[in-house]
Amino acid sequence: MSLPTITARIADACTRAGRSPAEVTLIAVSKVQPVERVEAVLAAGHRIFGENRVQEAEGKWPAWKAAHRGIELHLLGPLQSNKVRPALELFDAIHSVDRPKLVRRIADIAQETGRCPDLFVQINTGAEPQKAGLPPAEADAFIRNMRAMDVPPAGLMCIPPVDEAPSLHFSLLAKIAARNGLAGLSMGMSADFEEAIAFGATHVRVGSAIFGERVAG
Repeated sequence: MSLPTITARIADACTRAGRSPAEVTLIAVSKVQPVERVEAVLAAGHRIFGENRVQEAEGKWPAWKAAHRGIELHLLGPLQSNKVRPALELFDAIHSVDRPKLVRRIADIAQETGRCPDLFVQINTGAEPQKAGLPPAEADAFIRNMRAMDVPPAGLMCIPPVDEAPSLHFSLLAKIAARNGLAGLSMGMSADFEEAIAFGATHVRVGSAIFGERVAG
């Protein structure tokens, strides 16, 4: 796979769904990818990337941001409370907001600094105990609480269970977003982003299909 192939597939999926490709943001998931692969995607003109860990991103993205204009960086993995300050400095969006303590910390630092990335609430649509995210039943109250603290969410994020039909989870996330007046839907990865687009995804997170399989070690 390659960036042009994925871009074309996104356009085709949007056509089938009666949507414009401009409605879908492609996040190239660059976590643990070799430097040369990321630089090749940068050289191709792509500017929107996703990372899973604040520390890893801190080690490589400031230099790339200095060298390339218009880079937009998304944090996709869990965010620890003690990493909120550097995360708010480095990232343009955080897709893993999932607990009151984290919201409180984000709100305090955002008020202090005057800067807050776009925030996506992670919903554990499959109720998987090993996975981060809010239970769907707690989403409405959590969103109200974020708005009350002046850090309103831009949307929702989910990662469907690997052994279930992703459409069930995309549909559930879209319903939660609609009833809360949220436009952003971060859902769909390399194996299922076209299906996610059919259910209204605004952000798709594609890694291996762009960069190739991650290098072990």
